[in-house]
Amino acid sequence: MVGTTLPTPLYGLYQEQIGFSELMVTVVFAVYAFGVIGVLLLVGNVSDAVGRRPVLLCGLAAAAVSAGCFLAEQGLPLLFLGRLLSGLSAGLFTGTATAYVLELAAPDNRARAGFVATAANMGGLGCGTLLAGVLAQYAPGPLVLPFVVHLVLLAASFALVWSLPETVPDAQPLLRARPRRPSLPPEVRGVFLPAGIATFAGFSLLGVFTSVTPAFLGQDLGVHNHAVVGLIVCTAFLASTLGQLLVPRLGTARAVPLGCLVLILGLALLSASLAWTTLPPLLLAAVVGGAGQGMGLRGAVGEVAAAAPADQRGGVLSALFVVAYFGISIPVIGVGVLTAPLGLAHAGLVFAAGMAVLATASGAYLLRRTATRAG
Repeated sequence: MVGTTLPTPLYGLYQEQIGFSELMVTVVFAVYAFGVIGVLLLVGNVSDAVGRRPVLLCGLAAAAVSAGCFLAEQGLPLLFLGRLLSGLSAGLFTGTATAYVLELAAPDNRARAGFVATAANMGGLGCGTLLAGVLAQYAPGPLVLPFVVHLVLLAASFALVWSLPETVPDAQPLLRARPRRPSLPPEVRGVFLPAGIATFAGFSLLGVFTSVTPAFLGQDLGVHNHAVVGLIVCTAFLASTLGQLLVPRLGTARAVPLGCLVLILGLALLSASLAWTTLPPLLLAAVVGGAGQGMGLRGAVGEVAAAAPADQRGGVLSALFVVAYFGISIPVIGVGVLTAPLGLAHAGLVFAAGMAVLATASGAYLLRRTATRAG
């Protein structure tokens, strides 16, 4: 997952080198998200049939080709292709790797395994921005070295995954697999709707932080240090990981509505930063909003995974991440479209208002559902 956010602090450099608008930045980012969605819809549950290891190895191979596209980049076409392949790799990783970690764990250790899976996802996303920012600011070859390091990490990951045991019994050969779209068994549908709404809202905040914050820092706040940009974006993802640590104490059922409440506070802080063009509320928004997203994500994954039959867990989790990546793409494109007529700050305010409404509706629905169950 580190490789999927490596370009975030580098978009300014790509804009200087190639020459494209802020709208194009959001489109390039959305290409990645649509790559994830396409894979999850088409082959999201293929690992339930062919096994976890082959799918993860294919994902690592796609990530390596993506890094090669960035290394050879001479304009927008390879930039788009690199982001698309990065999205394909992430789509193969998300549901499959989460299910794999849960299955590798002992039955009495599944709660910790769920945290490890989601923390690795969010932590990897955060570390990607920090790694690229530091290398771009303080090392030579800012558009080369981050992807060389990524290739080294991929080689190590490939060797580790190759050595792991398969957890899917009677796995079919990869070439004989017949992909099916992710489906929802009847026992999952009741919990999936509220979990999906909360996941959508949380990932939309992370999407804006990942794609728009670098431009806001540079254009409106005068922050041009790539390492600082990477650190601020990284903070949101690390806060997500810390927010996940609170879920065992809260319980997965309560974690999702409480996560929505914390997420709304994070959106309010983001709005304050955009409205007053000041940095401290943006830093607080990264911490608070990220924590709310993490609480909601781990709660949603825990509830959905517990309700899903074992032989369909990969597909069900992939369906949840389809919703998540719609959240990370559609609002981001909306902000990009509104930037030209409204300006970046006002476009961000429109986004924050919309996501706050969505998070409020999700939290209220979940609280009412919990109260109905208790009654």
